[in-house]
Amino acid sequence: MYNLLKGKKGIIFGALNEQSIAWKVAERAHEEGAEFVLTNAPIALRMGQLNALAEKTGSQVIAADATSLEDITALVEQSMEILGGKIDFVLHSIGMSVNVRKKIHYTDSNYDFTAKGWDISALSFHKVMNVLYNKKAMSEWGSIVALTYMAAQRVFPDYNDMADNKAYLESIARSFGYFFGRDHKVRVNTISQSPTPTTAGSGVKGFDGFIEYAEKMSPLGNASALECADYTISMFSDLTKKVTMQNLFHDGGFSNMGVSDPVMEKFE
Repeated sequence: MYNLLKGKKGIIFGALNEQSIAWKVAERAHEEGAEFVLTNAPIALRMGQLNALAEKTGSQVIAADATSLEDITALVEQSMEILGGKIDFVLHSIGMSVNVRKKIHYTDSNYDFTAKGWDISALSFHKVMNVLYNKKAMSEWGSIVALTYMAAQRVFPDYNDMADNKAYLESIARSFGYFFGRDHKVRVNTISQSPTPTTAGSGVKGFDGFIEYAEKMSPLGNASALECADYTISMFSDLTKKVTMQNLFHDGGFSNMGVSDPVMEKFE
């Protein structure tokens, strides 16, 4: 370990179980010397095993609905009280599509479901930063990271309206990143991760095919959840103080590929 986050304090949204990228980030942040609060929606806390992670990392768990400004405000205030000061890093690892869960095709969306998924997956990022910004809760040179996927730029038919949510999420990072950087010297970025077998990702139709295809397309292969956690830790650290408003591809090179030899072999 490198003590990259020694003395730093944070909030980690979205850990559910050991498959979660947020779970791995929490483990790695703890190993690198950070203190943090873990948070998820009340229903997710009932479904997951977050208390085990809290015990392992010496953290406290605060239930919060990330679509509620009231809940986020209470979360930020309690976190600053628990941690004894301002926040140095925040991870937004939240995503859910009701249309995907209900197996409703993109061309026949239920728009109430669309709005709900957008609120949870994308607008919640704006709401979290709204509270952090207006309460001046972030330390100078703090770091805010949200997790995304390349379906924001390219078509993956079965990714459904989550692709739209991720595109909106990435736009928020750029737009809010300007104001956060200008006014509070805080950086805001998104990490576009390889398809990863998490609880959320596995709910997408054909997800196993996504993973196999990406593995064959990427010169370095798919990035694992733990490798994503390592990259996220580097973005929380002081080594990346001037990186902001970026969508950072962490995908083994997939995002720059047209076609690979292993994929071509399938057609020859």
